[in-house]
Amino acid sequence: MTSQDTTLAASASRLPQERRVVTEIPGPRSRALHERRLAAVPPGVGSVLPVYVTDADGGVVVDADGNSLIDFGSGIAVTNVGNANPRVAARVKAQAERFTHTCFMVAPYESYVAVCENLNRITPGDHEKRSLLVNSGAEAVENAVKIARYATGRQAVVAFDHGYHGRTLLTMTLTAKNMPYKQGFGPYAPEVYRMPLAYPYRWPTGPDDCGPEAAALVIEQITKQIGPTNVAALLIEPIQGEGGFIEPAPGFLPALAEFGRANGILFIADEVQTGFARTGDLFACEHEAIVPDLVATAKGIAGGLPLAAVTGRADIMDKVHGGGLGGTYGGNPLACEAALAVLEEIEEGKLTERARRIGEIMLPRLRALATRHPAIGDVRGRGAMIAIELVREGTKEPDPELTARIARRCHENGLLVLTTGTYGNVMRFLPPLVISEELLSEGLDVLDAAFAS
Repeated sequence: MTSQDTTLAASASRLPQERRVVTEIPGPRSRALHERRLAAVPPGVGSVLPVYVTDADGGVVVDADGNSLIDFGSGIAVTNVGNANPRVAARVKAQAERFTHTCFMVAPYESYVAVCENLNRITPGDHEKRSLLVNSGAEAVENAVKIARYATGRQAVVAFDHGYHGRTLLTMTLTAKNMPYKQGFGPYAPEVYRMPLAYPYRWPTGPDDCGPEAAALVIEQITKQIGPTNVAALLIEPIQGEGGFIEPAPGFLPALAEFGRANGILFIADEVQTGFARTGDLFACEHEAIVPDLVATAKGIAGGLPLAAVTGRADIMDKVHGGGLGGTYGGNPLACEAALAVLEEIEEGKLTERARRIGEIMLPRLRALATRHPAIGDVRGRGAMIAIELVREGTKEPDPELTARIARRCHENGLLVLTTGTYGNVMRFLPPLVISEELLSEGLDVLDAAFAS
């Protein structure tokens, strides 16, 4: 790989790619807008940082007060190709001038087919595939489960500790974390079973034994508690998102995939947050050569427009009867054009390589930060999906209060960061894959200063 391939050169951007703090954050205009929000939007719709965005491009977002914040969130791994990407914007504009909707199930159009052809080409595995387009990650996961149950004639679905799969009734049931996602919203969907995850940092016997021990425990519990012949699918994120960017210990996913193959259980990879070059591979499953039976994708697929997909083996996808899948807005033509532009940007811009370069920059900086601040118990992740877990010094006890303080200090100084994790003690970093090396380094400087303060 040449130096040109591995350097995060600043792409041509409409906005200055700079951190600029001109008022306190949030500033007066954002605070005024937030007052309007409180009178119009229910408090159940949360907000990480109440700055109201007026513009965004590349690696920055600009708020109503003129502050320019470095973006380490990408709208939760959505704007991988940058906000307002010119290729995406141009294709969406051209499509909007032709037609905005017909419903693919009523009067179809080529772009839906083209997106599916591309997904069938790029998702792991060289087998024949089919794809279904829907609107959100939760809808993709729900349809993957529907298809798995239909194809296998079985009902049980196995999910994992710390997993997050959405906010619909079924995907909320599949999600592990109670607060805020599940509290008070029951009763939940039936035939969902939860198993331990190979969480290296918190595995009782240590990270080296974590993968094989966790896999053996899961297989034993499925065999004893459910019965393999009753299980339709194993559903897992190759790197968990809302659970804390937990990368399962090596060997865990391959063991589960092999167990599934041996017992007629489908392997569903939830690549909603990990897909489309985010982890340094096009899909996170590729890291351990996992070939899922079904893949759920969303977020980074369409540069911010609502689109998601289920891609799977043709013999599985083709089993469902006519009319059994679909939805009014699934595969909207504007979103499909955006997705085609995103896929072009990923391939032509070598964004998998750029994601790996982001990891090469961030991980050493964060590990060095951890040596100076023992509250950082773990540094983990791949590519441009990186996290630090904060604990009370000398223990592994989660420290969500410190996590919130560090995040708030970053926000005040012009760096947009996100917190996550089952215990609320993880800071996750999801910069756009097109961010410049200078802006990335400056964001890490802000984080460093937040810890120093």
